[in-house]
Amino acid sequence: MSNAELTIPSPPEGQDLAKVPMRFEATPIPVTDFDRAKAFYQRLGWRLDIDAQFSEKVRGVQFTPPGSPASIQFAPATAGPLQRLLLIVDDIEAAHAELIARGIDVGDIWHAAPGQPPQPGRDPAGRSYVSQAIFDDPDGNRWVLQEVTQRIPGRD
Repeated sequence: MSNAELTIPSPPEGQDLAKVPMRFEATPIPVTDFDRAKAFYQRLGWRLDIDAQFSEKVRGVQFTPPGSPASIQFAPATAGPLQRLLLIVDDIEAAHAELIARGIDVGDIWHAAPGQPPQPGRDPAGRSYVSQAIFDDPDGNRWVLQEVTQRIPGRD
């Protein structure tokens, strides 16, 4: 695989961008056992925002990953698990080591530029969006750690 710089294009000039701010706040993730899922996300070290029993059949549980403006909310598992939920990290090796220290079964770090086969380890060139590691929660919701050291233009 080439160590050539991975270029990330800017949005086209003149793109009709929305004027009203919209922030992605939370996404529901399907879980079969709220208490088991709660224990897993607490073990990850995520902030528990709410755990409220609103009625006999309705419970609200929300967690926020450290440093994230967006959260997850538990929802009854009526469909299959979610795949490729991205967790952006500045240092994939440090994030990987912390997950292992917390007892999380996380896969090995690998890297691959778009269209290229995966290679073991962190990208030697340290390119953004190339190095990843994967772990699943107890319900099979798949999380992908992705190292980003330089953001796509327009992203903070």
